[in-house]
Amino acid sequence: MSLLPINEIAKTAKIPEEFIEPYGKYKAKIDYRYFDQVKDRPDGKLVLVTAITPTKAGEGKTTTSISLAEGMAKIGQEALLCLREPSLGPVFGIKGGATGGGLASIAPSEDINLHFTGDMHALTSSINLIAAIIDNSIYQGNPLRIDPERILWKRAMDMNDRALRNVTVAQGDPKGKVREDHFVITVASELMAILCLSTSEQDFMDRVNAIMVAYDLDGKPLYLKDLRISHAIMKLMKEALKPNLVQTLENNPVLVHGGPFANIAHGCNSLFATRLALKMSPIVITEAGFAADLGAEKFLDIKCRVGGLHPDACVLVATIRALKMHGGQPFESLAEKDCDALRRGLDNLSAHYDNLRLYGLPVVVAINHFASDDADEIALLEDYCKEKGYPVAFLDGFLKGGEGSTDLARLVVKTLAECPSEYRPLYDLNAPIKEKIETICTKIYHAGKVEYAPKALEQIEEYERLGYGDAYVCIAKTPQSFTDDPKVLGAPRGFTINIREVNLSAGARFVVPLTGTILTMPGLPKVPAAVKMEDMPL
Repeated sequence: MSLLPINEIAKTAKIPEEFIEPYGKYKAKIDYRYFDQVKDRPDGKLVLVTAITPTKAGEGKTTTSISLAEGMAKIGQEALLCLREPSLGPVFGIKGGATGGGLASIAPSEDINLHFTGDMHALTSSINLIAAIIDNSIYQGNPLRIDPERILWKRAMDMNDRALRNVTVAQGDPKGKVREDHFVITVASELMAILCLSTSEQDFMDRVNAIMVAYDLDGKPLYLKDLRISHAIMKLMKEALKPNLVQTLENNPVLVHGGPFANIAHGCNSLFATRLALKMSPIVITEAGFAADLGAEKFLDIKCRVGGLHPDACVLVATIRALKMHGGQPFESLAEKDCDALRRGLDNLSAHYDNLRLYGLPVVVAINHFASDDADEIALLEDYCKEKGYPVAFLDGFLKGGEGSTDLARLVVKTLAECPSEYRPLYDLNAPIKEKIETICTKIYHAGKVEYAPKALEQIEEYERLGYGDAYVCIAKTPQSFTDDPKVLGAPRGFTINIREVNLSAGARFVVPLTGTILTMPGLPKVPAAVKMEDMPL
């Protein structure tokens, strides 16, 4: 199937031409003023796609999200898909692109995975402008009395580059202050979070001004508003605030906007895009990064509360291959039948399912089909879901697109019609920060205990003293395990979570506890995806 010009996709989505700003033939920005035209419409139903704990075997959450949207169209049900923008780090690192796979893809895939409409570049430039202004202020006599040893704002790059985790700046600068600095990947930055949590241009500006960038020499916080550059940031970010419109391979419209990682950030696409989509379509499908313990928890506890969203259902994605890995079967032998490993691995599925039910949401299990799935394994999984009362559908979107996902689409539509959501967040925002952290760790990760490094305890006390006790909690943790150890698969219980430090994102209004050895600037693998592109056509 060939792609349609983006103006044709806009017509399908019923977006007036005056609000479409084409970026080439197949992608466009949507002027956020369009929201004013549709704001009085009732909201559609909101469906979150999440997954079991990821493994090398693959789960296919994005592929499922896309194929579900395609399946909805095949059964005559209007639906609109909202996804995150890819980061260049994974594109050139381990994961590769983030536009789905096979016939369950969005397009133009290469454009979306690379420069797209420039949103990531605008974010990176804005982040580094803030850093440059801070150091320039110190160089120019330090009128704000910035303490060079207590600068909180970090530089950024949208690439996996471990050499930039810890750097020294201002070397050879007679007026500067030589100091250690740090880079984060753009998608883990607070500015990305603010882009994705803002509900309007003014809200974005207010949040930007509220960013805590440093402390002064008297130990008082300094905010971005003190730097007087929020208008410059708005100039850089003006176009990036607008959601992007693209299409699936079956010519269904898709909104793609914002791209925070879910392991070291909050992992959800922008509220701009999601709230607009809910006014445009009776059903909106979106996803949150990594597994339900990370992306879904942050979607349900942070994004939904900030945006006043009321999610209606969750789709929990799994594969038999991944479940067998969680049950102890080696990756190299996954094509071989192993019902015992599958049976053991089902604990991971149940743990995520039960977690989602804590939020009062109906949950549907979606099993991505692989050719290696044995008939006995399929029967075992179906019997298990029936015994547990889990609604389940198999899908084959990768090979068949929408035709391979009609069963899942019908099940989701049936669930939305018959199972009302009783959505409720997990924790009370007014609870102490430690209590909120421990609620997530014990109820979602199933930890038995949380241990804090002295630095983390000092930071929590400081943030509460400064008035951030009611902040959301956005835990940074390995996505490969319920624990803070990526090697522990399955559904362990009673372990200890280790909090080594807690960062504050004042503009985003959340604290970020760092667990285990999680890093905010990833590194490249031994053979990066960039090297594997050598044989690809240009």
